[in-house]
Amino acid sequence: MRRGIAILGSTGSIGKQAIEVIQLHPDRFFVTALTAHKNAALLFEQVRALRPRLAALTGNDQPVDIPADLSFCEFRFGPHALEEVAQEAEGQDVLAAVVGVAGLKAVMAARTAGKRVLLANKETLVAGGEMVMNACPPGTLLPVDSEHSAIFQCLQGAGPNKYEQILLTASGGPFRTWDKERIRTATVEQALGHPTWNMGAKITIDSASMFNKALEIIEAKWLFNARPEQIQVVVHPQSIVHSAVKFADGAVIAQLGAPDMKVPILYAMSYPDRLPTGGRELDLFQVGTLTFERPDPEKFPAIRMAYDALRQGGAACCVLNAANEEACYAFLAGKIPFGRIPEIVAAALERHASLPARSLDDIDRADALARETAKNMIKQENS
Repeated sequence: MRRGIAILGSTGSIGKQAIEVIQLHPDRFFVTALTAHKNAALLFEQVRALRPRLAALTGNDQPVDIPADLSFCEFRFGPHALEEVAQEAEGQDVLAAVVGVAGLKAVMAARTAGKRVLLANKETLVAGGEMVMNACPPGTLLPVDSEHSAIFQCLQGAGPNKYEQILLTASGGPFRTWDKERIRTATVEQALGHPTWNMGAKITIDSASMFNKALEIIEAKWLFNARPEQIQVVVHPQSIVHSAVKFADGAVIAQLGAPDMKVPILYAMSYPDRLPTGGRELDLFQVGTLTFERPDPEKFPAIRMAYDALRQGGAACCVLNAANEEACYAFLAGKIPFGRIPEIVAAALERHASLPARSLDDIDRADALARETAKNMIKQENS
């Protein structure tokens, strides 16, 4: 049976690659809905090519002019459109590929409608981990992030054996070999120069600060029911080992592949089947040497903050995410130096980490307060 897929964030990096693999396998998948934030021109092109019945521009509160040849598609507008599409779109699956905490309510809406979620939105589990997992029985949420997909794939080969440790790999980003002071004054251009992955701006900055890995630590805790001490970050600059798991006998099962997001995207779509992605395959003879290092918590305090937030519980992880989002976008806008990102997050955690996170309202409040603190600090930086 062909699976119908709604793509939330179709004009972003993950969304565009998802469309490519869907078009590669028209006998297996079709698109039921598409959403974009403000890139109307690209969204219109995608609607023409894929002919979904539902689409949305979530960054536009007011309707925009829709080309006459797209009259077959119903368009929604505004921030609530994301949840509406997630709940109302036809088909079995929702690919959550938007950036930011906005993905949380959309994922919950998709689950309310009984849809399977293909999760490429880190913030959903970071902000609402326990609540989200309670809404997702086994098989209803599949990870798309390369690292969590790798862990999931490794566990498929483990049978009933439980893991002892998750080895969460990280490229180390563009500043892996820099000293702390040089990292602090890094430019936007330097931070966007990721050595192995081609991603959107926000995720690329998060990779440079290693807040991307901090969010993934939190995700791994919820996805795989792990204790914080069971998750070990391993810096692996070649980005060939996408993650691994260790078992009681000391054996390690790892998932290797070329750094290509089409693999985890398509694996989530086609699970438990494996289909060709059309991308380049891994050539071990060409790869040569693989290296592994411990992360440096002095240069990259984000890692330590993630473990601290997990141990604190409540809304701490939500606060970490919200403050980091505000700081990241402020850095991209030239409002703060790179080194201020972890300092702003630390300040927000100090003030708001003890807040509860029992409901969407709790999470909204913690998110808003953390953002307010971050924005005030950014404003002071520019006063």
